[in-house]
Amino acid sequence: MELVSRTVVNGPARAPHRAMYKAMGLNDDDLSKPIVGVSSTCNEATPCNIHLGDLAQHSKAGVKDSGCTPREFTAVSVSDGIAMGHEGMKSSLVSREVIADSIEIMMRAHGYDALVGISGCDKSLPGTIMAMARLNVPSIFVYGGTILPGTWNGKQVTIQDVYEAVGSFEAGKINFEDLKELENAACPSAGSCGGMYTANTMACISEALGIALPGSASPPALSEKRNQICYDTGKQIFHLLENNLRPKEILTFEAFENAIAIANAIGGSTNAILHLLAISKEVGVHLDLKDFERIRKKTPHLADTRPGGMYVMVDLDKVGGTPIILKSLLKNGLLNPDTMTVTGNTMKQNLEKIILRDSEPVVYSCEKPLHNEGTLKILKGTLAPEGAVIKIAGLERTKFEGIAKVFNSEEDAFDAISKQKIKKGDVIVIRYEGPKGGPGMREMLAVTAALVGQGLGTEVAMVTDGRFSGATRGFMIGHVSPEAMVGGPISLIIKGDKISIDLNKGNIDLNISPVEFKKRRKMWKPIKSRYRTGVLAKYMLLARSASEGAVTIPQLK
Repeated sequence: MELVSRTVVNGPARAPHRAMYKAMGLNDDDLSKPIVGVSSTCNEATPCNIHLGDLAQHSKAGVKDSGCTPREFTAVSVSDGIAMGHEGMKSSLVSREVIADSIEIMMRAHGYDALVGISGCDKSLPGTIMAMARLNVPSIFVYGGTILPGTWNGKQVTIQDVYEAVGSFEAGKINFEDLKELENAACPSAGSCGGMYTANTMACISEALGIALPGSASPPALSEKRNQICYDTGKQIFHLLENNLRPKEILTFEAFENAIAIANAIGGSTNAILHLLAISKEVGVHLDLKDFERIRKKTPHLADTRPGGMYVMVDLDKVGGTPIILKSLLKNGLLNPDTMTVTGNTMKQNLEKIILRDSEPVVYSCEKPLHNEGTLKILKGTLAPEGAVIKIAGLERTKFEGIAKVFNSEEDAFDAISKQKIKKGDVIVIRYEGPKGGPGMREMLAVTAALVGQGLGTEVAMVTDGRFSGATRGFMIGHVSPEAMVGGPISLIIKGDKISIDLNKGNIDLNISPVEFKKRRKMWKPIKSRYRTGVLAKYMLLARSASEGAVTIPQLK
């Protein structure tokens, strides 16, 4: 085995290093074994992560029982739900890069031989996998698990319902007592938000990529099954070390194709596109938006999951989890069978024992899908030459043409919605919220949920260079590229312009003449960012387009 830790702990010159380890209770036998970093994003900022310290102990036990020595450390993680709707959301996407950087720093600084990465909230999943791709040491990912749904008025509820209820309250549809009761019921335990929002989407994707154990995505956060998965993940790390199996052998182009397929089959979050682009950049795989649309068109939508559908992650777990969807896709020739996984077996070998049974109404078959095509649609046109993204799960209309109402920040748009200034037929444009413009490419769940709560979810459209939460639904188009901050066409829209969107043709267009385009471009000037120091300023300087995953990889010559 290639053990980088030997350069840290072996030989007379490393006596001080061994002394430091022995101060923490290790002995010479411990230091003779492979040293495995066990990272988690445990904190008290979010229910998604609050239990990860306990899960890390199960993974550490597995690492130890495999014949290795575990060393636990943590990385930051932002609560998207609590950061939502205010300036704090600017830090969310930035945290993905910070998580990847911090895991890389810990692994490199201490010369650990392998990595077990545990994470729960939206950006911590891709951030952890990005670090694995970047480091390329034997690595295995494990998800912290989903929250259980709450119960209110006899139905399952999630955090999505609370956000949408804010709009209902402002529209006078419910009273404050109803809102408070829902608030108290919606989130009954630890775990990530319960629908097929970003965290659960990326968990399913981790299985499709082959970087996590089969069946590890869907069990609830607080369950014996989740504890066992974390133990098994820790124990599997020795196999990866023994066989020198590294992320670059797992995270291949074909594995990314599988990931795109599962994201579309489950009705997953639009953020999956951003994160898969980012992970691919770290591992050196060329992936672009054309690949997403190519695979979407041939992948059926199978899982009736929230926010576009009815069911939550726990319901998917009850019918067999991610493996049954992967097996269905594989059976119908829609999955690459020979991609390597952390089990040491191929995707096809992992799925051999999975038996497909009737799992409706949660998961449908490829022969009788919810929709013939996948749910994560890429749009292009005069408004988004580099691309834009919409989730079409639950959408009935395929065209929208309306008059632009333009806002230069999320706060301005939310204020107009709260005062019920948005009317049927409007196209709400929120700009200067892109990777550089925000900076940080905020999610807009507070805005979109307020519209749904007011009954306008299908009656208006929204276009932004920012992002949407995995819990967003409706005619909402994000990731518009190029963004406003670099002079993209979205920066040239003025109130009253007509915007046309055609999902069948994949078009999003600003209906002004080329002459007018040219005239406005000449007059355009970028806004000044008020972030001159600190992490947001650093991100603004380095961030690439959303069409490249909004990564901060330096473009070195």
